Amino acid sequence: MRVPPGGPAHTALRYLRLSWFLGGVGLHRLAAYRLDFVLGAGAFLVRVGVQTAVVGLVFRQVPAVGGWSYHQVLFLLGFSLLPRGLDHLFTDQLWELGRKLVQRGEFYRYLIRPVNPLFSLLSERFFHPDGLGELIVGAVLVTWAGSELDLDPSATQWALAPLLVLCGALIHTAVKLFFASLSFWTVTSLPAMYAANQVSEFVGYPLDIYHSSLRALLTWVLPFAFTSYVPAAYLLTGDPGLLVWLPVVTATAVLLALAVWRRGINRFDMTGS
Repeated sequence: MRVPPGGPAHTALRYLRLSWFLGGVGLHRLAAYRLDFVLGAGAFLVRVGVQTAVVGLVFRQVPAVGGWSYHQVLFLLGFSLLPRGLDHLFTDQLWELGRKLVQRGEFYRYLIRPVNPLFSLLSERFFHPDGLGELIVGAVLVTWAGSELDLDPSATQWALAPLLVLCGALIHTAVKLFFASLSFWTVTSLPAMYAANQVSEFVGYPLDIYHSSLRALLTWVLPFAFTSYVPAAYLLTGDPGLLVWLPVVTATAVLLALAVWRRGINRFDMTGS
């Protein structure tokens, strides 16, 4: 059946085709600059290796941390990389918005292209190497730790797992978009983006080991807990816990980020800065 031009379905199909084409361009870029990919992947593997080694050293001294065993923590660490990797794969160009695009007056080029400005911005850097590395390493850690724990997920858990990763990625993207969009008012928002990114690293470990104030921050203010701790706890125990709040938190984060983005675009367009 032919899709009528100008309708929502036609627009969605157009962006899907553009994404497919630009994704191929991103993969071609990786193939053309192999040394950059190798160096980036190597640095990422070192970072994850250090994290894993630290977890191992801790568990050589104690049998459990916050009620979590060694392989449960590795499962959590691995799962935290999956939504982060999916986010990095497609939205890492937002760092350029926070870093320089408004400051140097370069953002105008996204407003004059015949596509949505946000899509135009993100599509300049599809298939970022860090994202591929995080997805691969995360999948390996989750698979290995799950086998060591003899996990036997239910059909419901298997069905929900991809949605949990997708929602987590959307939360990461929403937080990043929110702070990147602040550059429309502050010219550069890189320090705020970097701070939020550093805070997100905490959820690679059980929230039970942190002070209640930090747990509240990671759950309800910068909701990174819903990207890893909450879904990983559900997959490990079967207890939904806070998981029922995941759709609400995801939708709220995305809508808030998009609202700030739109206000920022209007402000940039009016000031001509």
